[in-house]
Amino acid sequence: MLRARGAAAALLRLAGAGASAQSGAAPPLARAAFTRGFLGKKVNKEAIEKEKARLKEEIGRGYFEDIAEIRKNNGKIAAASKVIIPEVDAVKFPELTVESPDGGALHLPLAVPAPQDQGSEAADGVTPEAGDDVTPDASLVCLSFRASSQKMAESWSSPFLDAFGADKNIHVYEVSFIDSWLLSVNPVKRAFLKVMRKSNNPQRHVVYAFGDHYDFRKKLQIVNLLTGYIYLIDRQGRIRWQGFGSATQEELLSLTASTSILLDGK
Repeated sequence: MLRARGAAAALLRLAGAGASAQSGAAPPLARAAFTRGFLGKKVNKEAIEKEKARLKEEIGRGYFEDIAEIRKNNGKIAAASKVIIPEVDAVKFPELTVESPDGGALHLPLAVPAPQDQGSEAADGVTPEAGDDVTPDASLVCLSFRASSQKMAESWSSPFLDAFGADKNIHVYEVSFIDSWLLSVNPVKRAFLKVMRKSNNPQRHVVYAFGDHYDFRKKLQIVNLLTGYIYLIDRQGRIRWQGFGSATQEELLSLTASTSILLDGK
């Protein structure tokens, strides 16, 4: 009896497939395979177009254009903020995963999580965004894409810590970008981090971002990789002040005033 039922079911499946063929409709498995192939081609085409646009942009502006711009304006590719950026005009700092020489990893910006994110757990060994008890009122994030701009970052971070080092509600993140694929491979990356510079100041974090960060740079409209980019971030992860290149006394005064406003909660 069971064999008869099995044979009948097989005949019905064949009949269904035959009916589909006669009616011009493809069997379900064939339709699924076609859909996957079509979507795959579409995704691949979009990825290819995106990569072509990227190559065109990067070929159109190379190292010599960057260095010519740096020599012309001493790294000041744009004017720094004169005053704090109002909340209504402030944009969110793009998410960025960084790693420290002590083996820890975290997400920037360090911001108060949205209510629905409360109690969320870390994934893939990455520290989740901080809660109210550890989120700094102000964070200075200094980005360096080349070694030449690390001194520029320090021209901001050192005076900033001198001014606000006694306040535990501020933190500084000096981020160096490592785009070498070899250094991004885990065994090599771990060895690399062990020999990199560390910070003895608990409020100063020397961290590294590995891999391709083209999309991150696009969000911040970063083109010249030879200068430094400085951002003052509030508790909500928004950019409230920004500067470029090496710090001037006037710019440091503006940064200090903007930070004081954030710390005062105004």
